[in-house]
Amino acid sequence: MMKITIVDTYYPAFLATCYSEHADWPSASFGAQRSALLDQCFGTSDFYSRHLNALGCEAQDLIVNCVPLQTAWAREQNVHYSALALRLPHRLFRLPLIGRRLAALPGLVEIAVAQVQAIRPDVLYCQDLNFFSPEVLAKLRKHVKLIVGQIASPLSPETFLKGYDLILTSFPHFVPRLRALGVASEYFRIGFDTRVLEKLGDVPKDIDASFVGGISRQHGKAIPALEFLARNTPIQFFGYGADKLDRNSPILARHHGEVWGLDMYRALARSRVTINRHINVAENYANNMRLYEATGVGSLLITDRKDNLGELFEVGKEVVAYSSPEEAAELIHYYLAHPEEAQAIARAGQARTLRDHTYKRRMEELVPILERHLGAHGT
Repeated sequence: MMKITIVDTYYPAFLATCYSEHADWPSASFGAQRSALLDQCFGTSDFYSRHLNALGCEAQDLIVNCVPLQTAWAREQNVHYSALALRLPHRLFRLPLIGRRLAALPGLVEIAVAQVQAIRPDVLYCQDLNFFSPEVLAKLRKHVKLIVGQIASPLSPETFLKGYDLILTSFPHFVPRLRALGVASEYFRIGFDTRVLEKLGDVPKDIDASFVGGISRQHGKAIPALEFLARNTPIQFFGYGADKLDRNSPILARHHGEVWGLDMYRALARSRVTINRHINVAENYANNMRLYEATGVGSLLITDRKDNLGELFEVGKEVVAYSSPEEAAELIHYYLAHPEEAQAIARAGQARTLRDHTYKRRMEELVPILERHLGAHGT
């Protein structure tokens, strides 16, 4: 039985929203808080651990930047930590704690290290390559057989990357770059979890067209395209980052604010068609979560054309692709005017995702990868 500990960090704004809406959560046990958070279906939630456990592994999730959750564990286990930065959790949630700045929070890191030491997993699987510093990873090697990272964002500094035994990525172009640094790397795609459909139930399609996602510096090249669509189509916007837009941006009049977890899936499910746009670092490769989230909930996905898109979906039959803002606008208008065609493609896209791109399938692919690399490390 392979023991796997999955380390993740959640967006501070999502955590702030959850805890502001559930005042009783901070006083709950570690187990109750973790279950409540995972039940929101944010990010990859428990999509890895549930299916890994079904395959005979012993997997569990740690959400290492959630202050009330982590301090609850420390209290229950009588673990001491540096409390200076952790006394005002709700204020902390709203700070821009991303990337290497997470590794500078001693209290959170100390608690996470204590958790890993207590679990002593075969595999430490880090969804955020920047939370543990290289020095901390070196310390954890006494308690872990294989340290794995997963990345679908700009590459971390080389010193952070080299702290991992294996890095999995949904960016095909990252694999040779990581290997050139002497870091073992393999291509591993993102997916969709069918539990989302069970939680959503029937969702009426009352939004003609949508863009559901963040608008940030990583999406800089996308903003002019989205503004073009805002001026020329009935598209509606959901997600974070509206506060970073110019006050004259046409997106603002169509923006409905942040949506997280199930609310994000619901916004997609309500959409007859939805637009996808990859971040700059994706270069010319399709990889992101929206490919699978949108098709998984049964919306017609209109995504930016990429070299490998045809390896994931049949373009024109399961998803639709565009090469310019003008083409994206034309496709939105066309499929809104031809709903039966739109529904046929959406159904085919959903069938493809539910057949080939579920997290159940992904975990069936992941286990042999981890076993092979564990074997290569002589464990």
